Amino acid sequence: MDFISHIFEAGVVGCGGAGFPTHIKLKSKPEYFIVNGAECEPLLRTDRYIMSHLADKLIAGVTAIAGALHVRYALIALKKSYTEEIEALEAAIGRASANIQLHLMDSFYPAGDEQEIVYEVTGKVVPPSGIPLDVGAVVDNVATVIAVADALEGIPLTQKYVTVTGEVGEPSVLYVPVGTSFLECINEAGGTELDDYIVVAGGPMMGKVLTKREAMDAVITKTTSGLIVLKTTSAIAANAAMDKKRMLNQAKSVCIQCSYCTQLCPRHMLGHPLRPHMIMRKLAMASFEDDSQLLEDTDIRQAAICSECGICEVYACPMGLKPRQMNIMLKGMLKKAGIRYEKPDEDFAPHPNRENTKAPTKRTAARAGVLTYYDIPVKAYKTYSPDIVKIPMSMHIGAPAEIIVGDGETVYEGQLIGKCPDGSLGANIHASISGTVQLENNTVIIHR
Repeated sequence: MDFISHIFEAGVVGCGGAGFPTHIKLKSKPEYFIVNGAECEPLLRTDRYIMSHLADKLIAGVTAIAGALHVRYALIALKKSYTEEIEALEAAIGRASANIQLHLMDSFYPAGDEQEIVYEVTGKVVPPSGIPLDVGAVVDNVATVIAVADALEGIPLTQKYVTVTGEVGEPSVLYVPVGTSFLECINEAGGTELDDYIVVAGGPMMGKVLTKREAMDAVITKTTSGLIVLKTTSAIAANAAMDKKRMLNQAKSVCIQCSYCTQLCPRHMLGHPLRPHMIMRKLAMASFEDDSQLLEDTDIRQAAICSECGICEVYACPMGLKPRQMNIMLKGMLKKAGIRYEKPDEDFAPHPNRENTKAPTKRTAARAGVLTYYDIPVKAYKTYSPDIVKIPMSMHIGAPAEIIVGDGETVYEGQLIGKCPDGSLGANIHASISGTVQLENNTVIIHR
């Protein structure tokens, strides 16, 4: 079996983002292979744990990928403040005599955004609506590389490293089967004393906010990197509860057109034509009785290239407005209207003042209202395997996997249970524990 086939059969997808199938990404022939170890979101410690405790395996994975892609440069990009991780990686590189460089970055948010990393490493700007390959680079996060290393040994992606922090008794990095419930993960991290709470799936800036009731039904997927338990009175909870109509009314009445949202926008500072303050201005003046006219506006269409990092609303805006949420709304409207952003055929250069507009990670955490948890050491590492897992067939970009097992069937950990449809963009899915199958909607439930 060749390199790509191993990855395809193992069902590897991007573990730190939207879940793009890795076998597709690694079919390319780039100049650079960049491993994202910057751990973009404040509070998450998953990638840092992997770099410090699984350094040899990570270096083996990077070496295998770099060799298969015949890249000129193989690098791991991480923050220069990660001293323990740097030491572990340098030692592993030495033991393997690997031709891998460490690229040390400042501690800023969103350092882990792949377009930011590409520019930091290569000095090249990925064009708006483009991908790193447009400038000769492929980027994978450290957890994905670990999954590739496993795949080359015939081990499918069925387990996840997940940070569980916030209002829990023992902030931890857990190693759990895909399909494990959020509540069991929270309990394994010491539980919470809160009667009611929210759970942020991901990081505090870009993560999905769930109520306690919603979290009861949620499970770990291949793309889950962290769970943050917060009070219902937290700033993140309040922002999540605000409806779009109220956000729009605030934009109309409160926006002072200071343009800080644009001046601090990471994509704008990379030279992209995204101007959040102009979007807010035009939304304030627009009539939603005629969406089509609104969507014809050039500035409005630039919302499609927003990375949704949240700097504009969490860090930049002095009035507490929500440019990110407005951009997300517009992206949905553009998609519904069938309007796609056309990638420009030109070169882009960063703004001359970019270096001076980087948002410090710790300060970003403070603005997001989670500074309390920033310096909490996530030292505990725990493995946990539940009696029941619920494995959805859609946890990646592309077509859902097709269920190939039946009700009442006995399956074994690592067995293929969901097959990528022939000729489709997608990924295989495997049983994360052994047990008896129960089918429910497009989910395979396994009982020990």
